[in-house]
Amino acid sequence: MIELWSWPTPNGQKVHIALEETGLPYTVTPVNIGAGDQFAPEFLAITPNHRIPAIVDPHGPGGRLSLFESGAILIYLAEKAGNFIPVDSASRYTCLQWLMFQMGGIGPMFGQYNHFANYAPEPLPYAIERYQKEARRLAGVLEKRLNEDDYLAGTYSIADMACFPWIRAAATHAFDWAPYPALKRWHDAIAARPAVERGLLLLSEHRRAGPLDEKAKEILFGAIQFAKR
Repeated sequence: MIELWSWPTPNGQKVHIALEETGLPYTVTPVNIGAGDQFAPEFLAITPNHRIPAIVDPHGPGGRLSLFESGAILIYLAEKAGNFIPVDSASRYTCLQWLMFQMGGIGPMFGQYNHFANYAPEPLPYAIERYQKEARRLAGVLEKRLNEDDYLAGTYSIADMACFPWIRAAATHAFDWAPYPALKRWHDAIAARPAVERGLLLLSEHRRAGPLDEKAKEILFGAIQFAKR
C-alpha cells in the first residue's frame, strides 16, 4: 500500500482526493502541523522540506519511492493508476499547465491572503489588499477557462483536484461567487463526486475547531526553526 503522511489542509486534501479517485490502496499517518509533527525525524526522512503531504510507495519504480510536493505526488498517482492525466501530448500539457497554475499561483496567493487577513499579528492593509486582489485575479483566470470547458484540462483531471480544495477553502471565508458563475458550477460538480467527498472526510476529525493558539502559531509561522529540530 502507498503510505500517505498528511493533514487536512488544501494541499493535503489534493492528494487525499487523488487517492480516493484513483482507487489506489493506501494507509495514512496524520502529521499534526500545529503540534510540530512535521519536524519529527521519521517524517524528515521522507521529505527534507518538512511540509505535508508526502507519500512512500514501497513498490515504486526501482523499489521504495518517497515523494514530497503535492503536484509531483498527483502526477505520480495519476500515472501509476493510468487515469486522470491525459495520454495525448497536447492534452497532457494542458493538464500540467493548470496543475502548475495552482502550484505557482492559486496556492501561494490564496495562502498569503489567508495568512495576512486572518493570522498576522497586526493588520497590514497593503498586504491584505495586494493578496486579495491577486486571489480575485486568479479566480478570474479560472472563470475564463471554465467558460470554455467543463474542466480545466477538458476532462476531469489532477488539475481540477489540485485547484478544488483551495477554491473550497476560500468559499468558507465569505467568497463572493457572483463574478464567477462558471467557477461555482465547476466547484459544485466536483464537490458532488463521491471520491471527493471521501477525500475531504479523510483526517477531517483532526480539523481545528477554533483559532490557533500561540504555540501553534510559533510552530507554523516560523518562530520554531528547522535548525532547532
